[in-house]
Amino acid sequence: MIVYHEFEPYYDEKSEILILGSIPSPKSREQKFYYGHPKNRFWQVLASVFEDEVPLTIEDKKNFLTKHHIALWDVLASCDIKGASDSSIKDPVVNDISIILNKCQIKAIYTTGKKAYNLYQKYIFPKIKQETIYLPSTSPANCRIKIEELIKEYQILNNKGKKR
Repeated sequence: MIVYHEFEPYYDEKSEILILGSIPSPKSREQKFYYGHPKNRFWQVLASVFEDEVPLTIEDKKNFLTKHHIALWDVLASCDIKGASDSSIKDPVVNDISIILNKCQIKAIYTTGKKAYNLYQKYIFPKIKQETIYLPSTSPANCRIKIEELIKEYQILNNKGKKR
């Protein structure tokens, strides 16, 4: 089934971190905001990394992102995908992330999950020549990685791209 990214990227002029997923899940598309599946650990991991409350509502999530200078979007504008299975992605059409890069002072770009990373490397990096830092997926499908490991990997966000 062909799906389209149905909502805008989230950023403001003070965003310094850009986090890119592959394409919103059915639950995120339903809510019209990022990482909307209740079992996705994204918001819990970020709250732990930034020592903040876990945002629950979309408004809380937007305030959290603004407070921590984080922009969110996805590598893909559309693709053929089965459910939320990144491994089934075919016929990808990428977003033009220069929209964010031209309006913000992005210090580091992160991709969540191997598919987002690989799509970025294949389609976006050759155009913009800005490296991305791979982060493991927080999806419930990636249950082999425990939340403690995710939090450790995501600590790099607090350093805005500087490795520990």
